[in-house]
Amino acid sequence: MEKRGWDQLDVLFVSGDAYVDHPAFGVPLLARLLEAEGYRVGILAQPDWKTPQAFQVMGRPRLFAAVSAGAMDSMVNHYTAAKKQRRNDAYTPGGRSGSRPNRAVIAYTSALKGAFKGLPVIIGGIEASLRRLAHYDYWSDSVRRSLLVDSKAGLLLFGMAETALLELTRRLADGEEIENIRDLRGSALLCSERPVEGVEIPSFEAVVDDTAAFNESFRLAAGESNPYNARPLLQRHGSRWLLVNPPPLPLDQSRLDRLYALPFQRRPHPDYKETIPAFEQIRHSVTSHRGCFGGCAFCAIAQHQGKFIQSRSEQSICREVQQLVSDEGFRGTVSDVGGPSANMYGMSCGNAEARRQCRRDGCLFPEPCPHLKADDSAAVHLLKRLRAIKGVRHLFIASGVRLDLLEKQPRYQRQLIADHVSGLLKVAPESLCAELTRIMRKPGPEVFETFLARFREQSQACGKRQSVVPYLIAGHPGSTLEQMVETALVLRRLGLQVEQVQEFTPTPGTLSSCLYHTGCDPFSGEPVHVPRSDRERRLQKALLLAHLPENRSAVKEALKRCGRESEEALLLGRHGTNHRPGRQRRGRSLDRGKGKA
Repeated sequence: MEKRGWDQLDVLFVSGDAYVDHPAFGVPLLARLLEAEGYRVGILAQPDWKTPQAFQVMGRPRLFAAVSAGAMDSMVNHYTAAKKQRRNDAYTPGGRSGSRPNRAVIAYTSALKGAFKGLPVIIGGIEASLRRLAHYDYWSDSVRRSLLVDSKAGLLLFGMAETALLELTRRLADGEEIENIRDLRGSALLCSERPVEGVEIPSFEAVVDDTAAFNESFRLAAGESNPYNARPLLQRHGSRWLLVNPPPLPLDQSRLDRLYALPFQRRPHPDYKETIPAFEQIRHSVTSHRGCFGGCAFCAIAQHQGKFIQSRSEQSICREVQQLVSDEGFRGTVSDVGGPSANMYGMSCGNAEARRQCRRDGCLFPEPCPHLKADDSAAVHLLKRLRAIKGVRHLFIASGVRLDLLEKQPRYQRQLIADHVSGLLKVAPESLCAELTRIMRKPGPEVFETFLARFREQSQACGKRQSVVPYLIAGHPGSTLEQMVETALVLRRLGLQVEQVQEFTPTPGTLSSCLYHTGCDPFSGEPVHVPRSDRERRLQKALLLAHLPENRSAVKEALKRCGRESEEALLLGRHGTNHRPGRQRRGRSLDRGKGKA
C-alpha cells in the first residue's frame, strides 16, 4: 500500500485459501476485477480468526469487507464422510490442515465485525452460495438457518458473483446504504417486513423438524434456478424474511475473456516458502468454460456456476496457453483444458425462447433436451489449435467428460482417445446399477460399457496402451449392498479395478443431500433407502475395492449379509483379463473436489 501511495483500501477480501494469483482461484479473480475498475483492493489470506489485530493489518477499508471460506466448503475441507478430521488441506502451503476455522464464513465475519465496528461485511463463495437458504448440515445432523442469518453479514452474494460484486461496489462507492440495495441479482438479504413479490417457501421453523416441508422448500427453490425466468425466493426466519434474488445472468464471451486477460501473476504469493498442492495441480491447466447442464443429483456446480455453458473464445484460451509455454516451470505438457465437463465447451441451447421458459435442472436427464446443440465442432477446432502452439508437446483432458454427451460427439471422442489421454482416462459413471444411476441422475451402465468398448478399440487402433479409471460412489442415497455386489461383479466382468471410491458426503444445497436428510425424493415422492450406518457404507466401499487384500474380510461379510456367499470366488479370485488399468495406488481414496481448484 505504501509503494502504491494508498492510505486506505476500498475493499478488503478475506479468504480461507492461501493467496494464489491465478484465475482458477475465486478471490484473486474478483480482486483483480475490482482493481481493473480502479478500486484499491487488498487480500487477507488465512488470517488468524482468533486475533482481531490480524484483520487490521491493512486498516479499515472505505467501502466493505468481502468474506469467502475458499474454494471448498470449510466443513468438507476439514472432515471426511466418516466425520473424521482430515490431515491435510490442499489450499494451504505445505498442505497442512488447521489454517482456516470450521464454518469459516461465520468465524471470519465475526472477527471482522469485532475489528471494524459498523463496517459492512459481504459474504460469498461456495460455502455461502450453497447455504443461502435453510439447509441440511451433515456435520451437525441438523437443519441450519441461512448462512446470512448465522453470520450476521450485511449481504450474501451467490454464484460466481463478478457482476453482482462490481455493481455492489459501484453503488456503495456512489453513497448508497447497503440496507437499501435490495434488487441486486445474485444476492440474498434479510428484510424486517415481507417483500411484496416472490415465491414463498416453507420457513426455517417449518423445515427444521418436518421433512415434508423441507422437501417442499427444496422443490420450490429448484424451480427458480433459471436466471431468465426465476422469481425471488422468500423464506421466513423468525420475525425476519430472507429475500433471495434471481441468479445472475451468464457472462457473455467478451466479458468472460476480459476476466482471463487480467494481469494475474499465475503463482502463489512470494512470501510462501512451501508448495501449495492445489496450485501445483492446476498450474499448467486452462479453464475453457464454466457451467454444467448435466444435472447430477450430488453435484453443486450448476447451483453455483449455473447450468448454461459460458465458453471463452479460442483466442483467449490460446493466449493463456502461450503464457503457460513461457512459464519457467513449463515442460511442454498442458495438464488440462476443460471445465466441470470438458466436452461441454462451446455448447448452448439452440432455442432462445425455450431457454427463457426452461424449468429443467439439466439438459441430459432423463432424456437429452431436443433444443441442446451438442455439436462438437468448437471443441475439436480448439484442441487442434492448441496442439499447434509452439512449445506444447502434450495436451491432456483431465477434468472429466460426460459420457452420454460423448456419444453425440464422434470427432471429439476420436480426438480425445488419440491425442489427449495421459495413459489413464478418469471418467465418472458413479455407479454401474441402472436403478441407482436414475436416482443420481446419471446415464445408465450401458452408456459406460459402450464407451469402454469404443475406448479400448480406438486405443488399440491408435497403437496406444491406455486404460479407463472409473470413479464410483459408495453410500449414496438409494444404494444397497445388493447393488454394490452387482456393481463389483460388473467391474470384474469388464476387467476393471477401481482406483478411487468416494464415500458419499451430503454437501449443502444438493438434491442428494435432500434425499439423505428426508429419505424421500422431493419431486416424485418416492421413498429412497439411505445407508446411514458407517458399517454399511464401509461395506459398500469394500465391495467396489474388492481387489485390495485389506478388504477381503469386509467383502465376505457383505456377501454373507446379502446371502451371496457363492460369489466369493468371483470377487476375491485373480483377475483373468488383459485389460489391466495400469499402475494402481493401492488403498487410497480421494474425495471429489479435494485438492482441485
